[in-house]
Amino acid sequence: MFNGADITALAITLKLALISTLILLLLGTPLAWWLARTRWRFKYILEAIVALPLVLPPTVLGFYLLLVLGPRGPVGSLMESLGGRPLAFTFAGLVIGSVIYSMPFVIQPLQDAFSAIGRRPLEVAATLRASPLDRFFTVAVPLARPGFFTAAVLGFAHTIGEFGVVLMIGGNIPGETRVASIAIYDHVEGLEYAHAHWLSGGLLLLSFLLLVMVYALNRRFRVVRL
Repeated sequence: MFNGADITALAITLKLALISTLILLLLGTPLAWWLARTRWRFKYILEAIVALPLVLPPTVLGFYLLLVLGPRGPVGSLMESLGGRPLAFTFAGLVIGSVIYSMPFVIQPLQDAFSAIGRRPLEVAATLRASPLDRFFTVAVPLARPGFFTAAVLGFAHTIGEFGVVLMIGGNIPGETRVASIAIYDHVEGLEYAHAHWLSGGLLLLSFLLLVMVYALNRRFRVVRL
């Protein structure tokens, strides 16, 4: 069964996933819209940067984030000069690492959804004197609704399963940065396989249900369009 420390680790994991997903949706939506609409010849460079966490080892990303956010890094030293504390080994540092690491899982589905809309619906709205902002919120966003759902679920699920990045940037501080994946590792290392089974099984079931929701709703959206 879950003990108190495991429940706390699960709560931190879900909180981290929720906050990271919301930040990614807020920041990633305008970026995905721009990538889907721009004709800039060098946009592939920005697309490569967005996709970099897909191929970069998590420990590499976590290491460089640790250097940047630590007390000797530019961000960490700035925080100290302002009277704060470095972001390394804090929950805020976990959020920053999770946002960067889960970035492609949110931005790429949104970009694909915006690209699939095409230009004609927006051109029709423009002939009706809709402003660019109106066209975005009344035409693009409703038509890209499946992409938003997929991006949110994938970003949330991916954050739940993070290990290397959160371990490097957050460490293993109970009640603050100890997430479920690190708790599982601790249980296995301590030969506490029963606790590891409960946590692993819970995350496995949650991840499976999230993916089922994605596929079921995407199928429903396709049927409705037909």
